[in-house]
Amino acid sequence: MQDLRDLEIMLDSRIPLIVIETHEEIRALQLVARVGLRRARPVYAWSCTEGIRRVDADLGGNEREQQEPEELLRFIKAGKSPAIWALCDFHPFMPDQPKLIRLLKEIAQQYEQIPHVILFLSHQLQLPPELSRYGAQMSLALPTEPELLRLVREEASLWSRANSSRKVRTDPAALDALVANLRGLNFADSRRLARLAIHNDGAITSSDLAEVNRAKFTLMRLDEVLSYEYDTASFADVGGLASLKEWLNLRKRHFQPRQSTDAAPMTTDAPKGILLLGVQGSGKSLAAKASAGSLGLPLLRLDLAALYNKFVGETERNLREALNLAELMAPCVLWIDEIEKGVGSEESDQGVSKRVLGTLLTWMAERKTAVFVVATSNDISRLPPELIRKGRLDEIFFVDLPSMSVREQILTIHLKKRNQNAAEFDLGALATATEGFSGAEIEQVVVSALYSSAAEPTQLTTEHLLRSVVNTAPLSVVMAEKIAALRQWAKHRTVSAD
Repeated sequence: MQDLRDLEIMLDSRIPLIVIETHEEIRALQLVARVGLRRARPVYAWSCTEGIRRVDADLGGNEREQQEPEELLRFIKAGKSPAIWALCDFHPFMPDQPKLIRLLKEIAQQYEQIPHVILFLSHQLQLPPELSRYGAQMSLALPTEPELLRLVREEASLWSRANSSRKVRTDPAALDALVANLRGLNFADSRRLARLAIHNDGAITSSDLAEVNRAKFTLMRLDEVLSYEYDTASFADVGGLASLKEWLNLRKRHFQPRQSTDAAPMTTDAPKGILLLGVQGSGKSLAAKASAGSLGLPLLRLDLAALYNKFVGETERNLREALNLAELMAPCVLWIDEIEKGVGSEESDQGVSKRVLGTLLTWMAERKTAVFVVATSNDISRLPPELIRKGRLDEIFFVDLPSMSVREQILTIHLKKRNQNAAEFDLGALATATEGFSGAEIEQVVVSALYSSAAEPTQLTTEHLLRSVVNTAPLSVVMAEKIAALRQWAKHRTVSAD
């Protein structure tokens, strides 16, 4: 009913050009046909493959064969009886076609004499400047949660009828969670994903939710700007970070699924996010992934470098669309990796970085959904102070070079990953030898030592690992001054992650 009201308001406002951006073309045509019947006005649809056909009445085939866009617009302009025209996928014909744009403008200008209404139905279409003041844009309403619940039950009934009246197994918590995860999708996609959850095993369980989330993101994905991280690490795979683990554990309950189909709102005191600052290779990215795993939430990675576009205004639009998608996936974790590369002040980008920063800050202040931000950075000096102040983010954690005990944990983790028995190695001696090494450098020590032992060939030993340590120049030595300055800055300004 909301779609019907919105379209009728536009018709009452005497708008000659209306853009409906949607992937649900059939649903949009049904809506337009319904409006035509209520207004006693004929409704025609056009596509470049079928030409013109009547959609509010079955007249036994196409009315005309105007398949070419210019021919179609001339036919509409010459028509003396007002009608509603739904043009499907007209967007490829608009760019660099001044004759088509002029014909549309003339049709719009003669609206007072012959009130033709042209609706553009496309997945994406923007009217050129010459037509913008004659047009308006609307979107089809997304299904409400009661509608989503009804849709899931319909799919369950269809499955039951097709499977000898067997009932679909579920429980209230799993059903509520499925409905909540379908939020943000249109009717057709919601039905498809509900079918995906049910048809595998005739059940709706918590194990279906991860697959539904992945499929949902694929349907809504924004090219390479925002990506869905399928494998979120466990904190068991991360050495140290005891303070960060405890901090997240205290806030985990806020993100637990509720026993209802309500949306995932952000309350006043809800966790907003954290900044992980640290030396390169210290495990910030792994900690970001593990944070999502610890909270039990899907992880989205925002690539700020991919946002930038040579067309003016597209960068900010890409960011807004990515943030909107993150909100539709809520509750979730939004990982912004190396955030300084996207919002650091650059003199040569004509203010794009500042506009990106403004868009991000506005969203962080005004968002109403449970999107937990985990930003990582290697260079705090490039971050604007308004981004890192309390209120935007909850805390700044410093991920330092690992201590002696943490280095032992990291060695144990990487040896076990490679099917080595950590108890057979002198972890104390190795931890002492790797002082000043980052987690990534310790991993490479293990990898290099394995290659050396395989070349001999012999079993991996502590001696192989110690030789590999000697042959490695850690970043703390290569860039000693820079890392020392970062550690000194963080000493009294951040919370230790360990």
